[in-house]
Amino acid sequence: MEDIHTQGIWMAESLQKRTMSQEKIWLVITHIGDPKAAFLLVFPFAYFFSKRAGVAVLWVAAISEWLNLVFKWMLFGERPFWWIGESRLFVNREPNVLQFSSTCETGPGSPSGHAMVTAAVWWVVVSTLGSFLHSRTHSVVLSAAPYLLYVVMLVAVGMSRIFILAHFPHQVIAGSITGFILGVVLSRRVPEGRPLLFFFSFSMGLLLGTLLLHAGLQQLGLDLSWSITLAKKWCSHAEWIRLDTAPFSSLTRELRGPPGFGAGPVLEAWRVVSALGPPGSVSGHFLHGDCTTSTVCPSRCDLKASFIACSSSNSSLCLRLS
Repeated sequence: MEDIHTQGIWMAESLQKRTMSQEKIWLVITHIGDPKAAFLLVFPFAYFFSKRAGVAVLWVAAISEWLNLVFKWMLFGERPFWWIGESRLFVNREPNVLQFSSTCETGPGSPSGHAMVTAAVWWVVVSTLGSFLHSRTHSVVLSAAPYLLYVVMLVAVGMSRIFILAHFPHQVIAGSITGFILGVVLSRRVPEGRPLLFFFSFSMGLLLGTLLLHAGLQQLGLDLSWSITLAKKWCSHAEWIRLDTAPFSSLTRELRGPPGFGAGPVLEAWRVVSALGPPGSVSGHFLHGDCTTSTVCPSRCDLKASFIACSSSNSSLCLRLS
């Protein structure tokens, strides 16, 4: 691995030397590839375009980031910015590289979380967009455009991670390939229309699995905070140390996202039901499937939705809440 790491350092040095004038662009790209962007930017955009795509983005982002946490705990990947000093291989010739405000991440380095989550999440977006364009235009060239942009984005995010010394090239490649596979596989089975209990159970399963893995690795005598120690030791600016990039920090996003999404329709349904009339005038029934199966809603109401709210005080009213 020393040879692979060494070649990665020289590649980062060459990249910085050739493109240092584009420093701000690289920093913007690395922020776009941040797993947080999947929840804050990509999910709202995808959900607006297609409800199924939005659910798929949330689903894929949560699982891929959780698996990235697991891989990082088990693979003990180094990061370039601390490996340069820890390896003691550059005594005769010190690499001419710089650190940046986004460099000093505190989690292990392999595989790249930015590359892995970006590859997984954006596959959902581009495959949905590609299918939409093909169905509307029947143009192979136009429907292939999103996939070309997908490749360009993966390359750009990967290079930005190498540029800022956050990852070695092989970590970026491993993350991109793993994320692509996850995106393809997970997007085929999307938990659309599932109740709140499903998303809550899913998040609790991730939490329990994480705690069990953490306890098991500690029982084996492994120090899971080793990367935080090295990041603090070799970061050139103490204020650049990003404790929010430690594995447990990413877990908070994975646990909050799915239950929050699952609770949305329930809260919206109760809000609408409350607006239908004073207490006692609303049936309070929440039904799955076709509202014609309800004894409260009129038979002519044939809307299909995840949640149906029916008013007993107005027999002509049947609301679609999906």
